Amino acid sequence: MELIFTKRKDGKYDHLAIWNAGELRGEIECPKQGIIPHDMVHYGVEHILQKRGFIGRVAAGEAAVFQMQGEAESNGVERLVEVFQADGWAGWSTAAEDMLDLYQVTCAARQCPALPLQVADVEQVRQELLRLSALWQTTEPGQSLHLEFTSRD
Repeated sequence: MELIFTKRKDGKYDHLAIWNAGELRGEIECPKQGIIPHDMVHYGVEHILQKRGFIGRVAAGEAAVFQMQGEAESNGVERLVEVFQADGWAGWSTAAEDMLDLYQVTCAARQCPALPLQVADVEQVRQELLRLSALWQTTEPGQSLHLEFTSRD
């Protein structure tokens, strides 16, 4: 599956087009947030951890819609994406142990099972998000960043 993130020149949104086997599977308006787009954080988390979240579910055939029906693993992925997104807003520098603690609190508050994660998992995902951030920063308005996603399904 190919994810094409396009940095728009104007407005409050960037764009994501999701292609699978030559077919457009969905398009998403991604609010500009000062860091990489939310769905690019999903890519980093799901790609590195090989967990089924939004992108993995679309790869498996679900429609790319704003709000999907809840699933235990994808709910856990969404909470983790939120924690990494907050880390990005803080400069990608939160201690991995603190991120794991925040993740546990977030999952408990949303009553969803947390994914079994270690400090090394957080550090691997962060390295991928830093790589993606560097690529996104060098993507000029009007240009696109192409990412390949292979799901575990």
